[in-house]
Amino acid sequence: MEIQGKTALVTGGATRIGRAIALSLARDGMHLLLHYRRSLREARQTQKEAERLGVKVDLLQADLRHFSEVKRLARESFVRARQIHLLVTSAAVFYKTPLGKIREKEWDEFFDVNLKAPFFLSEALGLRMFRQKEGKIIHLVDWTALRPRAAYLPYCASKAALVAVTQGLAQALAPYVQVNAIAPGPILPAAGSTRRENEKVLKRTPLKRFGEPGDIAEAVRFLVKSSDFVTGAVLPVDGGNLIA
Repeated sequence: MEIQGKTALVTGGATRIGRAIALSLARDGMHLLLHYRRSLREARQTQKEAERLGVKVDLLQADLRHFSEVKRLARESFVRARQIHLLVTSAAVFYKTPLGKIREKEWDEFFDVNLKAPFFLSEALGLRMFRQKEGKIIHLVDWTALRPRAAYLPYCASKAALVAVTQGLAQALAPYVQVNAIAPGPILPAAGSTRRENEKVLKRTPLKRFGEPGDIAEAVRFLVKSSDFVTGAVLPVDGGNLIA
């Protein structure tokens, strides 16, 4: 898909992986609808950097834990841009939930942010893309969606369900909209992780290093710019964790 001058909505686009994706799209000339929840300062900084590349950037705040906020985000996106050609769902919640200590509100938070929000945004934007006969949707899942880890079961389950949503949407929105997922592995150390925890991550990762946000941004770029014949796929960018 030619993306110069077109518009993308990137959720969680103010920091870390989402920021790298947003700036990569901006370098290719794509206008941005940049979603954030609490990171207003970081969102404004990302906006400034992207605008220096010559594209238009609108900031959209929403708390994706609440369905009403998800619907409002979709409505405001359509107000800011007449047509949206790309949706990247990068926003997610991630933290440890040991078995026997999982609370219902934690389960609900994982599924609200990591599954419900991407689905309903995809439904709203995807149907418009279908009518305009062009568009792409990319969900960020996780390698643990395919090989779950016991200490993170609600998170893994929410991402595994998002894989199913990705594949179902790819069928429902064909032939005009391609829907794919990227499954990152250890991209940067997790926020708040200890040195010992990071060493354990590197020990089980075949490439023996953390990835960079740019690795995910390049995978997004491939799915958006380089191939219109991939849909319903899950692309691992995980340092080899799935084969370990």
